[in-house]
Amino acid sequence: MKAVIVGGGIGGLATAIAFTRHGWDVEVLERSTRITEVGAGLSLWPNALRALDALGLGDEIRSRAREENSAGIRDSKGRWLSRTDVDAIRARYGSPILMHRHDLLDILRAAVPESAVRTGISATEARPDGAVAHSAGTSTGDVVVGADGIHSMVRRTVCGSVEPRYSGYTAWRVVVTPAEPIGDMGESWGRGERFGYGTLPDGRVYCFATANLPAGAEGGGLSELRARFGSWHEPIPMLLAAADDTALLEHDLYDLPPLKAFTAGRIALVGDAAHAMTPNLGQGACQALEDAVVLARVAAEGGDLTPYDTQRRPRTQMIVQRSRSIGAIGQLSSPLAVLARNAILRLTPPSAQFKSLAPILDWEV
Repeated sequence: MKAVIVGGGIGGLATAIAFTRHGWDVEVLERSTRITEVGAGLSLWPNALRALDALGLGDEIRSRAREENSAGIRDSKGRWLSRTDVDAIRARYGSPILMHRHDLLDILRAAVPESAVRTGISATEARPDGAVAHSAGTSTGDVVVGADGIHSMVRRTVCGSVEPRYSGYTAWRVVVTPAEPIGDMGESWGRGERFGYGTLPDGRVYCFATANLPAGAEGGGLSELRARFGSWHEPIPMLLAAADDTALLEHDLYDLPPLKAFTAGRIALVGDAAHAMTPNLGQGACQALEDAVVLARVAAEGGDLTPYDTQRRPRTQMIVQRSRSIGAIGQLSSPLAVLARNAILRLTPPSAQFKSLAPILDWEV
């Protein structure tokens, strides 16, 4: 049995590993000339770590990551609005971790047979019979996996043309070496703006920020970040002072509306091709890892991929919507709305937030 996987990112490589562990041959078609990831940190929640354990990679991943030991939301002056009960999460589900995306991709790539990955290959058509036309010819599999991102070509075969939705805000990401060690992590919310940071295993700090802007607007680079956030509470000014403009990434944030199906014939969608989401819950890569484990198991049990759709579509679409809603709340800009939001956050006990995470974290392989 063979799986042809279009896309060599986190979802595609994880899916290749999952199929390999079931004894399948795999072929990964990646349009880039090399598989790499730059410039960003990544949270892996306990549900994702259980998926990585199922792939046989959990221990190696944990060895190259840092446990998240504090988190929460503050206002721009540093006053706490909400605290995450990390101890309760750890006791019930296990420890969430933070690592560099490059390290995760490096571990996944090393676990896929070298001969299985073909780079510099652009896929142009996926057919329900298992054939994939691409720039080097045609590949055929018993299963075709669309792991080709939010603008997926494979998705067109499953459910036609679907346009991603703009969230209304753009994001900046950068990894810095701070002048002083940073021990905590979290987000700070202002009016139509947010800034977050977390410490990576090597002491560098992953920073991210958002601001309400029209799609395609010029973000202004590091100078705009310093203008927006330079007067916020420490350590934000210190982190921005350590940032390098050449390492700064800027992207408008999009997600996908609910798809009518994740499968069609021999084709299945995983990761952003199926359920691209905003990063407000830190679940994008986590859900791609879950997808990989479930799809390979379903495919190994028989030829019908429908159970994959049944299991994954409701769950992931729920998370997409929750992430979108949290982003809308975080990006509120009206002074009265922000005042009310902050008051509600202060009055909400950590136990309520903990319970709200249960439907997401309480996933088992």
